[in-house]
Amino acid sequence: MGIAFHNGQRSQIPCRWGFKAPFFDSLLRWPLQTDIYIVNGTKKKLERLYSIYNHRQYVHPDPIAFLYDYDNPDDREVVAFVASALAYGRVTQIMNSVNQVLREMGPAPKRYLARTSWDTLRTTFHGFRHRFATGDQVAAMLTGVARVLARYGTLQTVFRDGYREGDDTVLPALAHFVGSVLEAAPAAPGHLLPHPGRGSACKRLNLFLRWMVRADAVDPGGWEGISPAQLIVPLDTHMLRLGLQWGFTRRKQGSMQTALEITAGFRAVNPRDPVRYDFILTRLGIWGKIALLEE
Repeated sequence: MGIAFHNGQRSQIPCRWGFKAPFFDSLLRWPLQTDIYIVNGTKKKLERLYSIYNHRQYVHPDPIAFLYDYDNPDDREVVAFVASALAYGRVTQIMNSVNQVLREMGPAPKRYLARTSWDTLRTTFHGFRHRFATGDQVAAMLTGVARVLARYGTLQTVFRDGYREGDDTVLPALAHFVGSVLEAAPAAPGHLLPHPGRGSACKRLNLFLRWMVRADAVDPGGWEGISPAQLIVPLDTHMLRLGLQWGFTRRKQGSMQTALEITAGFRAVNPRDPVRYDFILTRLGIWGKIALLEE
């Protein structure tokens, strides 16, 4: 791809939420502005592939497809949260598990949560299992969502309560959002809802934000007033491999620090929309066609 990398000026993000973990404090001081020289038409190549592959005909099988059935953003955000939380493991299992949960919630997921108690959810999802996730953990997560919805009205409002336009990324808002749901949950949802302050790259949560904040042929959007420029790359094995190959990071562990470094790399390519190419790049990785980037 012809990308060379060297460190530039560092930036800082002020802490505006209550999570006090020392590791999270270090993330706030992590460099998010990096000088990256783009040569040999990198952005042009990515835009060409974006124009070819960023279409719904290439989505299936992907859990984002569940969002397309919900025109109401209040329901879509709940569906996106559920679908992204279960988006790990084999794709067939992901699709089956998401479908099973959404089938129980019916055509109006927000209304379902407002009317369904923690005990009822535990009974409903008794015996459910998605790899490491149990039915009780799904019920705890959904109850946390239901309770913050009762307080704030929408998940977007919860997120925006911690959001600042001047922040380099959505990391502070994401921490506030996750903390709010965890605090409201009657029991621990486990790995279904990781807190970014504990070092996780939060790939699935950043995928959720990509789906709801961006709006194009693939990402349906629905949230207003949040800049795509502040989104963080949903870091999976394909994006990590590309980040290492292109010199965006030297880290080999899929942590939040790594995700921030790779995001900084893509911000140099597209400052207004650093996750613009996430769908096509992960698709090319899944299809084994990353070589198209070199053409």
